[in-house]
Amino acid sequence: MLLSLFYLSLLSLSFSHSHSLSLSFPLSLSKRPSPVSSSVSPLFSSLSAYGSVKLPFKYSTALVVSLPIGTPPQPTDLVLDTGSQLSWIQCHRKVHKKLLKPKTASFDPSLSSSFSLLPCNHPLCKPRIPDFTLPTSCDQNRLCHYSYFYADGTLAEGNLVREKFTFSNSRTTPPVILGCAQASTENRGILGMNTGRLSFVSQAKISKFSYCVPGRTGPDSTGLFYLGDNPNSANFKYISLLTFPKSQRSPNLDPLAYTLPLKGIKIAGNRLNISSAVFKPDRSGSGQTMIDSGSDLTYLVDEAYEKVKEEIVKLVGPLMKKGYEYAAVADMCFNDGETAEVGRRIRDMSFEFENGVEISVGKGEGVLTEVEKGVKCVGFGRSGRLGIASNIIGTVHQKNTWVEYDLANRRIGFGGADCSRLK
Repeated sequence: MLLSLFYLSLLSLSFSHSHSLSLSFPLSLSKRPSPVSSSVSPLFSSLSAYGSVKLPFKYSTALVVSLPIGTPPQPTDLVLDTGSQLSWIQCHRKVHKKLLKPKTASFDPSLSSSFSLLPCNHPLCKPRIPDFTLPTSCDQNRLCHYSYFYADGTLAEGNLVREKFTFSNSRTTPPVILGCAQASTENRGILGMNTGRLSFVSQAKISKFSYCVPGRTGPDSTGLFYLGDNPNSANFKYISLLTFPKSQRSPNLDPLAYTLPLKGIKIAGNRLNISSAVFKPDRSGSGQTMIDSGSDLTYLVDEAYEKVKEEIVKLVGPLMKKGYEYAAVADMCFNDGETAEVGRRIRDMSFEFENGVEISVGKGEGVLTEVEKGVKCVGFGRSGRLGIASNIIGTVHQKNTWVEYDLANRRIGFGGADCSRLK
């Protein structure tokens, strides 16, 4: 079965996690659960109707945006993740001691007048609902408890709640269903942005969003995030998303992902000899190509990875860092002192999509990404090492590019930009 893309989204943050926890914390609050309907109701307004919201985000392997949640609003750090559905926020000030990280903004439910808890009789507290599987249970307070625990050691556990996002007096979403984590191994939450009916964009009825990832990571590296229309979209190149009928669903297919019709990869102006079939899902769902803001590296199935490596070895093989492998998935890496020459020889890299659309994904040293101090790699990993049979275009190949998710027209737009200089 295809691993959750949320698991992939946190790989860059937690490759070495190996701890094991099994926790169950009730959410202790003075306020009682507000009545909620027995189904996920259509929301009465769309954020897009009030115009666009423009927000900066921090970029350090993940895209971290601070969103105003609650009434009055509290700034809350969330990882922008187009590969997962459930959004969840930190409702505590502790992380697992072994993974203690610098403090970040945490949400305090007791300070918000619009916060409410989901009781056990809510439909989401059933083990399975259409297009969404969430491990839920009824806790000792008769509240809906959820837990996510992943093979890499990532844990997020707490109660399902409803809360508003308050951007201004005139730009407020109705309450959306979120996870309110009481225990986690991360110090920030997740903004789930895939096409599922419980994702943030679906619940808030946002028909379009976009982001621009800067060329370098770091504590001072920032990009821009738009909810709604992007003023730069007139120059975007658009690619239609692939959709799948229910009859085509299979264990290896993620029908809620943003699936692109990738046709080929070009390096140094040469189109690699990769069959386009490896980028398109077969009957089992293997070969699906997804774009994901929550994955740092780009992951390729073995056939495509080997062709990329073959070309890189031909161009810069003697400069490669011998015997080195990053996180057991990437082995096309170089010491920092070699990267200028590597960039000069590789020159450029691009992805080719249907209808002749070609998107540049790196030039010169921009084809490399830093994975640890003094080491940079061509940003591809083997998806098979993760136990999946899909291709995932990560943020390393979305840098210095506007990426627009146009849900109404079921397409993705791309536009070149110097993302670090945007205001």
